[in-house]
Amino acid sequence: MALYERVALIGLGLIASSMAHAIRAAGLATEITGHARSAETRAAAVEIGLCDRVFETAAEAVAGADLVVLAVPVGAMGAIAAEIAPHLAPGATVTDVGSVKQAVITAVAPHVPEGVHFVPGHPLAGTEHSGPRSGFATLFRNRWWLLTPPEGADPEAVARLRALCEGMGANVEEMDAAHHDLVLAVTSHTPHLIAYTMVGVADHLRRVTQSEIIRYSAAGFRDFTRIAASDPTMWRDVFLTNKEATLDILGRFTEELFALQRAIRLGDGDHLFEYFTRTRAIRRGIIEAGQDTAAPDFGRAAEAGKGTEKG
Repeated sequence: MALYERVALIGLGLIASSMAHAIRAAGLATEITGHARSAETRAAAVEIGLCDRVFETAAEAVAGADLVVLAVPVGAMGAIAAEIAPHLAPGATVTDVGSVKQAVITAVAPHVPEGVHFVPGHPLAGTEHSGPRSGFATLFRNRWWLLTPPEGADPEAVARLRALCEGMGANVEEMDAAHHDLVLAVTSHTPHLIAYTMVGVADHLRRVTQSEIIRYSAAGFRDFTRIAASDPTMWRDVFLTNKEATLDILGRFTEELFALQRAIRLGDGDHLFEYFTRTRAIRRGIIEAGQDTAAPDFGRAAEAGKGTEKG
C-alpha cells in the first residue's frame, strides 16, 4: 500500500538507491523522483530506471513531494536544505539518512518552513560500495532505522515515516539526537576510525611489504580493510560533526588499550583471558539479536554483496 504519493530522493548513492528499490518492491510510494549533483550519477540513475524522474536540481526534484529524503553527506545538508526550502509542499515531511543527528538538526531545522515536518533519521545499514548502481531492495531488512524527531514533532508524520521504514524491512526505534550520536560513536564511528588507523599503520610499516599485507591478510585485517574502504567524504563529515562523542569514546578506547598493553607487558594472562571472555559475550549478543550471522567468514558466502554498516 502506498504511504506517500511522491518520494523525492536527494542524493542517489547506496542508501537512496536501496530505498528506491525497497519502496518500489513493497509499493510504498506512487512515484519516486531523484536528484544528484553529479551528471554522471544522474545518467546512471536514468539508465537503470532507479527513479521515475531524475532532475538536474534538488528544487525540481522536491516539487510536489510529500516525503523528501536528504541522502547527501552530513556537511552538505544545510546547503541542500536552504536550496529546497522554498519549493517544499505544505504538509510534506523532510527526513535524512545522516550518520550524525545533532549536527544535521542544527544545519537543516532553521530552513524547514512552517507547515513542513522535519523527522531526522538514520538507517544502520550499508556496504563499502557507493553510487546508484550499488543499491538493493533488501539492504534494510532486519536492520535498525533510528528516528530522532525533535520536541513537538507531528505524531502523524513520525508514524507515517516509521511505517515506510518498517515497510522496507527495518526495525524502527525513536531516540534523542544526543544519545544517538553517543551510541553511534561507540558502535560505528570509533570502530571505523580504528579500522582506518590499522590499515594506515600497515601502509606505513615498511618492514612488511604491501604484497605481503595483501597476500597474507587474515580475517581481522581483511575486515579492517573492508570497513576502511567506506566513502571518505561521508566519514570525514561524520568525525567533524560528531567530534565530542567520538573524542570521548576514543579517550576511553585509549585507556583500555593502555590496560591491555600493560597486561601483555607483565604477562598477565588472567586479565587478558577475562577481558576476551567478556568481549566475546558481546559478539554472541549481536548474533542472538539477529544483527549478524555465526556462519564462518562472517557469513559472506551467504550474504554476498553486503559489507560494512553505514555510519
